Amino acid sequence: MASDPLSADSVTEASAAAPADPRRQAVEALMRLAATRPWDEIELGDIAAEAGLTLAKLRGLFPSKLAMLGGLARIVDDAVLADVSDDLAGEPVRERLFDLVMRRLDALAPYKAGLRRIAPVIRRDPLTMAALNRGAVNSWRYMLASAGIPTEDGLGPVRVQGAVLLMARVTEVWLQDDEPELSRTMARLDRELKTAARIMARVEDVHRLTAPLRGLARALCSGRRPTVRRRERSDESLRREGEDFAPAI
Repeated sequence: MASDPLSADSVTEASAAAPADPRRQAVEALMRLAATRPWDEIELGDIAAEAGLTLAKLRGLFPSKLAMLGGLARIVDDAVLADVSDDLAGEPVRERLFDLVMRRLDALAPYKAGLRRIAPVIRRDPLTMAALNRGAVNSWRYMLASAGIPTEDGLGPVRVQGAVLLMARVTEVWLQDDEPELSRTMARLDRELKTAARIMARVEDVHRLTAPLRGLARALCSGRRPTVRRRERSDESLRREGEDFAPAI
C-alpha cells in the first residue's frame, strides 16, 4: 500500500516555513510566469524581477531557464527524499514504484499550471529533451535508491532510464488530469508498471543468458596482447639491400 502522498498544501507550507532560498525563489518565479505566459516570451529580466533578485544574482544561481527547470527537479527530489520511510520496504517493487511516482507528482502539483504550458514547447526541442533526460536520470537514480531498488549493478542504468520513461508517460496524462482522485493518472501508471515489469523480465533473462559471453569478453579484453618482435637486421644486410636497389650509373 502506498504511503500518504505529499499534498500541495504541505509542500507550500514547508516552503513558507523555510528560510528564503534564492534558488527556490527563482524557480518558483519562473513557474508562476510560465503559468500565464508563453515560454519563449519569458525573459531572464522578467524572472529576476518576479523573484525579487538582481540579474547578477540570478546569473550566479542559474545560467538559463533550462537550468531553472533542473532546479525544479532538485526541489522535487528533496521533497520526495525527505518523505522517505520504511513502510514499503517489504512490498513488491511494483508497489514501491507506484508510491514513488505518485509522491513525485504530488510534489510537482504546485507547479502543474506552468508545466502544462511548458511541456508542449519542450517536446518540440530534441536538444532540450536530451538535456532534461540527463537531469531526470540523476533524479531517478536517487528515487530508486530510496525505494531499495538497485541502480549500480549491471542492469542499474536500464532500470533508471526505464523509470525516467515511465515517469514521462505518466506525467503526460497527469498534466491533463484535473480530477481530485487522479483516476486517469493512476490507471495509466498501473498500465505502464505492468509493461515495465514484462520488459524488465525479458531484459533480466537476456542478461542472465549472456553472462558467460560477457565473462569471456572481459577475459579477452583484460589479457595481454602478444607482442610482435621485429627481427633485428644487421648493418651489413641493410647495406646489401641498399646496393640491390641502387640505381645504375
